[in-house]
Amino acid sequence: MGDFQLLARGIALAGCGIGAGCALIAGIGPGIGEGNAVAKALEAIGRQPECKGDVTSTMLLGCAIAETTGIYGFVTGLLLIFVAPGMFMRYLQ
Repeated sequence: MGDFQLLARGIALAGCGIGAGCALIAGIGPGIGEGNAVAKALEAIGRQPECKGDVTSTMLLGCAIAETTGIYGFVTGLLLIFVAPGMFMRYLQ
């Protein structure tokens, strides 16, 4: 294995690690957004208790949609950690 291949492997693995770290940061956004949504829903229920069912169902739907962003980031991070390095190593050989 030449110096170029060793350097290329190191760069590929470093890129996968940095990319996975950036992808896993995507979990912060949905957490903050869902916390704000729940806080506003509780505030709305406190102001008008009779609309509890409507507010709760809408909040749960919004939280489910917001959570998909975090799940996509998590799956992308897992793919970059476990799948991509093997693909890059086969490509470099």
